[in-house]
Amino acid sequence: MSAHPIHDTAVLTGRSLRHVLRSPDTIITTAVMPIAFLLLFVYVFGGAIDTGSTPYIDYLLPGILLITVASGVAYTSYRLFLDLQAGIDERFRSMPIVRAASLWAHVLTSLVANTVSVTVVVGVALLTGFRSSAGIGAWLAVLGILVLFTLALTWIAVVAGLSAKSVDGASAFSYPLIFLPFISSAFVPTDSMPGPVRWFAEHQPVTSIVDSIRALFAGQPLDADLWVALAWCVGILLAAFGVATLVQRRRVG
Repeated sequence: MSAHPIHDTAVLTGRSLRHVLRSPDTIITTAVMPIAFLLLFVYVFGGAIDTGSTPYIDYLLPGILLITVASGVAYTSYRLFLDLQAGIDERFRSMPIVRAASLWAHVLTSLVANTVSVTVVVGVALLTGFRSSAGIGAWLAVLGILVLFTLALTWIAVVAGLSAKSVDGASAFSYPLIFLPFISSAFVPTDSMPGPVRWFAEHQPVTSIVDSIRALFAGQPLDADLWVALAWCVGILLAAFGVATLVQRRRVG
């Protein structure tokens, strides 16, 4: 077993990133759907949605960013599944490489690719009229929340990639994640929802994350939503990481 886990992870991450660079359409495809949602809701539905004094594009963007991440992590599961099918993982296990390095390589690649996709979506939002009074500290806080959210969903993607029996199954897990923001405060205020739906929307993880990012962008004081959002992200991250580790050990066994 190698005594250099950081080196092993760095080498395998470089390999994974090169694969992404050879097919930049992956990042483009990841950003296309959220951008389409952004333009659709701003220019078609936005005029009918009452968000008070907040411009709808400013209200909408946090949810679009989460959808960007949710659609992007599907490629992590897809790439991991292809590696397993091609026997790449078995080859790595026959070499003096830390076992977890291959998984972390996929996770870090996802983090880089999704950061690029999110940056593209923010750029389009700025062209669409998005404006923020947030300072550097608030932008860094938004970045921190999105990084935690990306890591949490990526480890879920790792579990899906390790467990899938087909290419379609490897990416199908992302559909509920993409749909979840639609039943939250991401697109419309929860006050307009019927009772049971409103209760679910207000207590699922996306709402607290979206509300926290929205407050940071607006330069508003943060409330308990931030701690709830962080608790959700960290909790999902730890749970998914634990399950992924167990699944990998069972595969090796």
